[in-house]
Amino acid sequence: MFAVLSDSSQPVIGITTYRQQAKTGVWDVDAAFLHSGYIDSVTRAGGLAVLLPPQPASTEIADRILDGVDGLLFAGGRDVNPERYNQESGEHTDQPDLVRDEWEFTLVNAALRRELPVLFICRGAQVLNVYRGGTLFQHLPDVVGTTEYQRGNAELTEMEMTVSPSSTLESIVGPTVTGMVYHHQAIDGIGAGLTVTAVSADNVVEAIEIDDYPFGVAVQWHPEVTSTRDGRLFDALTAAANTYRRNA
Repeated sequence: MFAVLSDSSQPVIGITTYRQQAKTGVWDVDAAFLHSGYIDSVTRAGGLAVLLPPQPASTEIADRILDGVDGLLFAGGRDVNPERYNQESGEHTDQPDLVRDEWEFTLVNAALRRELPVLFICRGAQVLNVYRGGTLFQHLPDVVGTTEYQRGNAELTEMEMTVSPSSTLESIVGPTVTGMVYHHQAIDGIGAGLTVTAVSADNVVEAIEIDDYPFGVAVQWHPEVTSTRDGRLFDALTAAANTYRRNA
């Protein structure tokens, strides 16, 4: 069930979106859109979801937009441009969305400067890692020898992850967590000021956190598809956003 809201004090959570060609009815247009699971997960947790589509980016624009939110959620999507971590694009790497990359890297910079509560999901975790100078495995099957992390045709795989003791993630979900994964890339070199906080049985990095930061959690799995039965990550984000709003 969705949270019952009695006033307008609930925190506002900005969510990044896709922007690409999409069909609806008779229209086949360039569109900004997002899986409704992200929106529903935020509203179930008592937040107000506001979509932040890719658009021309600058520090001033990002700051103005973030003035209106109490927390930020980076959604999944297309692979990050490998040029951002000094690699050439591999055979299996997506054609990069340069507008979205620029927009989200600008938002990360602005959000971290103000210590805004942030939850990064799938691509979002990779954006954070690359922003902090980390690198990615461009095609995970080449590393682990299996396609279980992304079977294709939108078929997610249920996996159990081991969570690091004393991490923010551990305080939210406990020593292990089961998540639905769908990623053919993964974190390789860890960015500055980040700590690995969950791994799969193959020792693939499935979560990182920002060191010495009020709430900065990044996961490779997709909690938005299971939030009707486990919304703890979204509850934690909105709680942190509530605290941020009260202290602003």
